[in-house]
Amino acid sequence: MQVVNLTKRTVLADRAGLADNFGRRLAGLLKERGRYLEAGKGLVIHPCNGVHTLFMRYPLDVAFVDREGRVVRQIPGLLPYRFSPMVTKAAAVVELPAGMLALSRTEVGDRLITLI
Repeated sequence: MQVVNLTKRTVLADRAGLADNFGRRLAGLLKERGRYLEAGKGLVIHPCNGVHTLFMRYPLDVAFVDREGRVVRQIPGLLPYRFSPMVTKAAAVVELPAGMLALSRTEVGDRLITLI
C-alpha cells in the first residue's frame, strides 16, 4: 500500500505493510534485516498509540495519526532499543525510513492517507 501526505501531496511510502492484528503488530519491521529501512518501505500499525524499536538495527521516523489521519506527533530518527511515548490521541502509527518525514516536509497537522 501507499502512504500519502494529502496536505503536502507527497508519497511517504509506496511499499508499506499493514499491521492490523496481534501477530503482525508483534512482528512489525523485524523481518527487515538490512542496515536501514529501504526508501519506499514502511509500516502502518493500527490500532496503535506507542511503539518500540527493540531488536531493530536502524532508526525510524515515526508519525502518530488520529482517526482522521491527522499527524498528532512525530518522532524523527527514533533510535534502536528505544520506546516512544504513548500518544493518547493516536489511533495508528506510521513507521518510515529515517529522514522521510523531513524529506516529505510532513508536519504535525498534515493529513495522511493510505492507498491500496
